[in-house]
Amino acid sequence: VEIRNDPGRASQDRSLVKKTQELLDRGQWANKIEFLLAVAGTLVGLGNLWRFPYLCYKNGGGKGYSKCCMLNFLMETAMGQYTSQGCITCWRHFCPLFEGIGYATQVVIAYAAVSYIVIQAWAFFYLFHSFNAEVPWASCRNEWNTENCVEFDKTNSSSNWTASPNATTPATEFWERRVLGISDSIENIGSLRWELVLCLLLAWIICYFCVWKGVRSTGKVVYFTATFPYLMLVVLLVRGLTLPGAMNGLAFYLYPDPSRLADPQVWMDAGAQVLFSFGICQGTLTALGSYNQYSNNVYKDTFVLCLVNGGSSFVAGFAIFSVLGFMSYEQGLPISQVAASGPGLAFIAYPRAVAMMPLPQLWAICFFIMVILLGADTQFVSLECLMTSVTDMFPTVFRRAYRRELLLLCLCTVCFFLGLLLVTEGGLYFLQLFDHYVCSGNNLLLLSVCQTIAIGWIYGGDRLYDNIEDMIGFRPGPLMKICWRYVTPIVCFGTFLFSIVRYQPLKFNKTYVYPTWAYTLGWSLGLFCVLLVPLWSIYRLTQMKGPVLQVWLFEHISIIGCWLARTLTSQQEHPRFDFRQHTSSILYEDRSLVTGESPRVQMDIIDRWITQSGTGTHGMSVSKLILLLI
Repeated sequence: VEIRNDPGRASQDRSLVKKTQELLDRGQWANKIEFLLAVAGTLVGLGNLWRFPYLCYKNGGGKGYSKCCMLNFLMETAMGQYTSQGCITCWRHFCPLFEGIGYATQVVIAYAAVSYIVIQAWAFFYLFHSFNAEVPWASCRNEWNTENCVEFDKTNSSSNWTASPNATTPATEFWERRVLGISDSIENIGSLRWELVLCLLLAWIICYFCVWKGVRSTGKVVYFTATFPYLMLVVLLVRGLTLPGAMNGLAFYLYPDPSRLADPQVWMDAGAQVLFSFGICQGTLTALGSYNQYSNNVYKDTFVLCLVNGGSSFVAGFAIFSVLGFMSYEQGLPISQVAASGPGLAFIAYPRAVAMMPLPQLWAICFFIMVILLGADTQFVSLECLMTSVTDMFPTVFRRAYRRELLLLCLCTVCFFLGLLLVTEGGLYFLQLFDHYVCSGNNLLLLSVCQTIAIGWIYGGDRLYDNIEDMIGFRPGPLMKICWRYVTPIVCFGTFLFSIVRYQPLKFNKTYVYPTWAYTLGWSLGLFCVLLVPLWSIYRLTQMKGPVLQVWLFEHISIIGCWLARTLTSQQEHPRFDFRQHTSSILYEDRSLVTGESPRVQMDIIDRWITQSGTGTHGMSVSKLILLLI
């Protein structure tokens, strides 16, 4: 009342409110479609195109993991939407002792942002060469070809491929000798491939200008980048189904060997792929969800997006294996000899198949545009996730005019220079090393275990149910809570143990054995991600004074909506419990008290009012606080 009756203070207060709003304005999706397209764009990535179909025919799929990941998908998206915070600061509101999970996910996504954009650089290189009068991977009449290069001759296919045991294809030599200039070992890094450097620079420039304005720019870009790949996929699917031999490829894809399900390696492969495909434990879901409106139906979105992800992967298999069936038919070889995954599929097998079709330039252009856009969506979201984490940690620094753009420029520049290692002649050795040990399923499996324990047990599945009910108006079924507490941690940890027992060192092209220092580097970088979780917990405990148990209970279980906050709400004074935590609990637990601005803005204004009026936080009752809010 005193503040409202004082004109001078009222003017100062309005100025303070305006400044606070500017600092805390994170932005939101313009509409729900932008959120759905952004998430779909990052879920439906290159893994759906070049790895999922291969694993389906090889291993029989991973339906069990898909169900677990759907529930983790809901958990992570709901955490971001409920707190309107990125994947690091949101843990401060749920389980501060496990904030290290947020840092670990950002390390994984940073590794991925540096390494996977190189795939876009390769795709740009192929795209530019697709405009030639003859695609250069169709013949052996080029300066980079060797005497072992053998062109495909449809009239005499058998003699072509059996004449020499060392025979190679034009597509293989274009990839290894023209694009990569690959060296003989990881110890021979060689020189930079300057054409790839320029392609990498182009990819980073495009990413920068698509992300530099936050969700306001990303939300508009995804209208094209998330939908156009589907158009290209449909075009390639229709073309593939009309090729001779396509049905043989589809039969090979749809009828895998069920006996393979008894092999633990099948479940390790499936676990890694599904975690990556659903974006679990990478922070992207939390970051994207944080820009939703509070009342958005995150429960419905989860099922829609998971169905889109699974359906896209399944349809991509038809597009890929119909073409592989055509290759098998044309060359007279078993499909198992032409099937491949990863870069071998996108940059050797598929270009080789395209070269056999009429109008190869057209189909090559369509395919590599699709590869570029699939990679671009994932890259956009990775950068947005990193930017969200940093700006939420330091809002007063980076939520000012042009600060975000400068931060993003610095981030892209650093990542570009780090990525130069991967466009050297030995770059592919490092890329596969990082992919196998750092951005691996083992890291994500352990992070998933930590995450489900933190939310399912420490914060409490019922508490998260309360949060979700507050947002969408109803509680999810009990199955989710059971999975968060029991099924997901047991399955993920069991899969991790299987992978350790069945561990086999990485081999490049199944032949080259890395030196010891390379394996040490890979394991060190991979373990660093996971160790951030316990290291952060130890750090937080050592920073607090008092007995460990007391510190755990009153500082680290949860400061928003936890069972402890509700129990102690009536205890306005406690030696180790700040009443402002009760305030946060009230604001987040009952959104009907908050009108107009977001709870973060309201809390900041209230704290400043209290400071200006000289009222102590411990002396302020809940009823006065509610009256002030009204």
